[in-house]
Amino acid sequence: MSKLKMAVLPDPDGSAADVARRAGAEVVGLDEAEALAWTTSATAEFPAALPDSIRWVQLPSAGVEQWLDAGIIDDARTWTAAIGAYAAPVAEHALLLLLAGLRRMPDCVRATTWSKSELMPQVGTLGGAAVAIIGCGSIGRALIPPLRALGAEVVAVTRSGRDVPGAARTLAAADSGEVWSQADHVVIAAPATSDTRHLVGRDQLSRMRPGAWLVNVARGSVVDTDALVGALDEGRIGGAALDVTDPEPLPDDHPLWTHPRAIVTPHIANPAVTLRRGFHERLAHNIAQHLAGRQPAGTVDLVRGY
Repeated sequence: MSKLKMAVLPDPDGSAADVARRAGAEVVGLDEAEALAWTTSATAEFPAALPDSIRWVQLPSAGVEQWLDAGIIDDARTWTAAIGAYAAPVAEHALLLLLAGLRRMPDCVRATTWSKSELMPQVGTLGGAAVAIIGCGSIGRALIPPLRALGAEVVAVTRSGRDVPGAARTLAAADSGEVWSQADHVVIAAPATSDTRHLVGRDQLSRMRPGAWLVNVARGSVVDTDALVGALDEGRIGGAALDVTDPEPLPDDHPLWTHPRAIVTPHIANPAVTLRRGFHERLAHNIAQHLAGRQPAGTVDLVRGY
């Protein structure tokens, strides 16, 4: 079997090229290549035009909305994203955010006096809680085992409604209206598409339980930020823990930074060490899939937008 001729760009330390070679590819220049592994999420650096010989492009991002918005992804070749490659570290961060909210960590960190009597009634637990995961794909599936280990019951919401292993119930997105009032807490892990923009708005927030925490590790656009700030101001939900925001970066003077019911982390759910490792693993896997004549993981669907 002939080797896959692949360009690997940009790759200043040669690490991605080494991964490609070990997986069975021949690393060549862009003009000679039939595939391209692009290693940075900076869309502005992407080649203005690709040679017609390029039939497959591997992107490093899990989400592809910025690539679609930039007009880079076309229907002339196969594009694969790294969706699913970073599920474990992002799920870990989602669990951290949820526990930090339930255990009132921001209040404790800021406290300068012993405030047990004030905080104790507000401290919660995952034991016996119902946690809804909206967009229960790879991240949600990675989050289910630790949630169950801590005694939570998971309600999974997916596009199709097909059963998700480990979830007590699975609902199709079209039939998930009831989940907002029935879940104790909600984790957002849905992709950013035109259909999911402001999926969490004033109506959904008004139906959430008074002590519920909303965790977003997906994309900021899935949550209506103004509606969320209003719900927090009015005390309608327990709190919000966000690794992604809209706008992003979140402006320095935005009320979410100092809101007593909010936790904000600056899009760090997937640290650099796992970003690099996850991309390299996905690249090696998809080269092997290509050489074996099998479907690569993470193929972008232009109709669905992810």
